[in-house]
Amino acid sequence: MKGALDRVKDVNSRTTLSPYTLPHLREFMLSLKNDNYSKKTLDNYARDLEIFSAFLFYIETSFKDITKLDIIEYKGFLRDQNYIPILHAFQKNEELTQEIINKSKSEISEKKKALYKGQLSDNSVNRMLSALRRYLTFLDDIDKEPPLPATAIKMIKAEKKEKQVAEFEELVKLLEYPTEFENDPIVSARNRAILELIFSTGMRISEVVSLDRDMIRIENNAIADSKIYVMGKGKKQRFVYLTERAIHYLNEYLKFRTDEYPAFFIPTKGTRKATENPYIVRISQNYIQMKIAEYRKRLGIIVPTSAHSLRHGFATYLAEEGANPAAIQRLLGHSSLQTTSRYVHASDKFAETAHREHHPLN
Repeated sequence: MKGALDRVKDVNSRTTLSPYTLPHLREFMLSLKNDNYSKKTLDNYARDLEIFSAFLFYIETSFKDITKLDIIEYKGFLRDQNYIPILHAFQKNEELTQEIINKSKSEISEKKKALYKGQLSDNSVNRMLSALRRYLTFLDDIDKEPPLPATAIKMIKAEKKEKQVAEFEELVKLLEYPTEFENDPIVSARNRAILELIFSTGMRISEVVSLDRDMIRIENNAIADSKIYVMGKGKKQRFVYLTERAIHYLNEYLKFRTDEYPAFFIPTKGTRKATENPYIVRISQNYIQMKIAEYRKRLGIIVPTSAHSLRHGFATYLAEEGANPAAIQRLLGHSSLQTTSRYVHASDKFAETAHREHHPLN
């Protein structure tokens, strides 16, 4: 599988589309790599900037000629169109036909929207604009005058939505659902262990997928320590802690693991048979999110719920039980307490109780 730098090299090797490719992009990616950005972050930057190149291809404007008006149009391109057909045409060095343009303007299914394969949320658009701004800053830093100053890239005003989290009882039912629903005993044990782990520790889904068996002290195929040392976002290291309940279900899953794969959570098929590299045999983030969505739908949970929602619920219900916000910040791996405050809010139930019990006219 090609990494971000390899893909950038492939793009820069083109000749017919050279007006639309970004100069010194490989050097920019190397600078990010030298600053110890994670592979996922590098991949995100490479993809986001390639989408900008595809946009230039779409409007037939070379990078050196872009204007502030083009940036305004780019925002609309990301928010209102399905950029995927245009990106594919750019990647394949194909002629941009009217059919492809029409396809990009057609309605996108809700399923594809949910998988972030077309129109983007305001936050996603801002992330892509931020990548472009960072790239323009880099050009200026290496004395290569960019066509626009980085300050010309203005973020869009994102709609502020209060994060919602399902009721505690609903989340518990979600954790338990794989045991009831999954017919395959290995899948049942694994999926239950994944959900219990997230809600026990507040780990990010990327951290769960990256978890290896040697990151947990295991003796006689059973967990012997409730602490896990994880490498989180921004390569920040921290301890997370397992509940006795989570340890039980992780051990139940370990009973099925007679293989030598290093990953803690592995698929039952797919990459296990498609590769000889044991280090890439691990469960995918998409699979976990898909299963959580399926369980939520079957349980009739109204509040949108994902792996991140379990992490959010972990923080919210710790706070409701009186946990110190600074401790929750450390458990979540946040650099700023302000970031944690977005998770640790008073739930609607908590707010209603406070109003009922403390309003002076009640």
